[in-house]
Amino acid sequence: MQSLAQEIKTFSKTNLRKQCTRVTTLSGRRIIETWKGSTIHVVEDKTQPETTCGYVQDTSWDLQVGVIKPYLLLGSQDAAHDFGTLRKYKVSHVLNVAYGVENAFPDLFIYKTLSILDVPDTDITSYFHECFKFIDQANKGVVLVHCNSGVSRSASVVIGYLMSRDGKLFDNALALVKSARPATCPNPGFLEQLKDSFLHFIICCCALLYIKYGDILDLKEI
Repeated sequence: MQSLAQEIKTFSKTNLRKQCTRVTTLSGRRIIETWKGSTIHVVEDKTQPETTCGYVQDTSWDLQVGVIKPYLLLGSQDAAHDFGTLRKYKVSHVLNVAYGVENAFPDLFIYKTLSILDVPDTDITSYFHECFKFIDQANKGVVLVHCNSGVSRSASVVIGYLMSRDGKLFDNALALVKSARPATCPNPGFLEQLKDSFLHFIICCCALLYIKYGDILDLKEI
C-alpha cells in the first residue's frame, strides 16, 4: 500500500476524469464548456428545451442606506462606491466585508477590509472581533458597513454588533436592522451562528455572575 507522499509523487493529471460545465447565458442559451488540453471547447447543449428562461440583470444602483445608529450605517457596495452618498451621510470610516470589492476612495476615508464569503459554512462570528474593534475605534466618526448587496454579511456584522455592544436579543437586533434596511436577509448559516453567539453571550454572563456572586446566587435561578 502506497503512502500519501508516494501517491502524490506518482499522481498524474491524465488520470483525472474529464468534466464539463453547463452554462446558462443571460438570454437563456445553454452551452457546454469542456477543457481539451489547455484550451476550452464550447458547444451548444443539445438537451435544452425549445424555450428557456434567462436572467434579468439588475443594473440599477442600490443607494439605500440603513441608519442603525447615528454613527453606524448599513448598505451595499453601490453606496460605498457613490461619493455623494458617503458625503450625504458624513461617512468617515468604511468597513468592507465583501469578497473581491475594491475600496473606491482610499485617500478620502478610513477603510477596513475583510474578504468574507457569503456561504452558510463561513464562520461569520470569527470576524466579529476585528469588525467590532474597527467600529469602536471610529470614535466620533460615522462607519458604513457594506458587502456586495448589503443584505447578508454586512447585516450579520451589524446584528452581531448590536447584540454584543447593546446586549440586544437576537430577534430585537434583527428587527431593528431590518427596519433600517428592509433588504436585510442573512443566509441561514449566519442566522444560526448569530443565535448561537447570543446563547454563548448569555452563558458567559451567567458564568461571570456566578464567579462574582456565587455565594449568594444559585446559577440555576439565573
